[in-house]
Amino acid sequence: MSQRLIAVCIAGPLALILGGIALAVPLPYASYSPGPTFDILGTDENQAEVIQVDGHKAYYDKGQIRFTTVIASSYGQKLTLGDALTRWFDPDRAVVPYDVVHPPEQSKKDEEAEGQVQMSTSQDTAKAVALKEIGVDVPTAVQAAAVAADGPAADKLLPGDLFREVDGEPVTDADQIVKAVQKHKDLSNVEFKILRDKDELTVRVKPKLDDEGVPKVGVQVGLGYEFPFKIQLRVDPTVGGPSAGLMFSLAIYDTLTPGSMTGGATVAGTGELLPDGTVGPIGGIAQKIAGAQEAGAQLFFVPKDNCPDVTDLDPDLRLVKATTMHEARLALEKWSKDHDAELPAC
Repeated sequence: MSQRLIAVCIAGPLALILGGIALAVPLPYASYSPGPTFDILGTDENQAEVIQVDGHKAYYDKGQIRFTTVIASSYGQKLTLGDALTRWFDPDRAVVPYDVVHPPEQSKKDEEAEGQVQMSTSQDTAKAVALKEIGVDVPTAVQAAAVAADGPAADKLLPGDLFREVDGEPVTDADQIVKAVQKHKDLSNVEFKILRDKDELTVRVKPKLDDEGVPKVGVQVGLGYEFPFKIQLRVDPTVGGPSAGLMFSLAIYDTLTPGSMTGGATVAGTGELLPDGTVGPIGGIAQKIAGAQEAGAQLFFVPKDNCPDVTDLDPDLRLVKATTMHEARLALEKWSKDHDAELPAC
């Protein structure tokens, strides 16, 4: 046997082994894949309407308004080279830096908690914007956006509680709550006057010191609203994030007004909804469009700032640019009457 043949016999298997190892080495990347879509105008697993209204007439019509999701690779799971190459050539998947999907400063628990806070906030904002769209005034307030299950305020304050006073002072902004709690370095009770549903309550919470010696009560505070009647969204509690805001608001508006905005068709979309009704950009737009197409949607709302991300896509559904909830609502009503109507486009 020649030396060259011997070298080939040795190097060939070695190259295969090294190639296999290279394909299996984790890289600093994660992936997005199309996730399930949810019909906000439909019913949940118990056959109850997803949108529950108490104190105002509700109109449940035909048609579907779906919010879309993406599935991100799991916390702590980085793609191997083999995984990345497989996903890279799949048009419905995206390979993105791991730190974009799972920021290094957040633990898995922090990530899940933030997602739930964002979902809760997006629902409240969607309700407020929809009510303003039908001409109902909705005063703003400071609310408990989230309450830590193992924190001092657990079972005393609830998400959605509106703060009226803290230590006898009327509450005007979220920072006031934080500063008031931090004054209790002696760990004396912080007194809150709150509005829960329609009941005014006084709640006293004894703070605890965090690792840096700062008094905390385990509550995240944020913008809230004093709704004139109750609107509840019965969505999957495992879904987090703010990107369903636009579709929530359109569905709520449809439920509170006569007639079907969709004309009985299936529409979908995405977009974070800001308190002034502006639609903000989101991640995973291509994967959400793919999920909507799989669900049979005929129209998809794309946030204005995501338009550059869809220029190379050619989906089998109509893409409509969403700048504000108001403009999206007008576009949907126009489209339901004429699917060939001229609409805002990217």
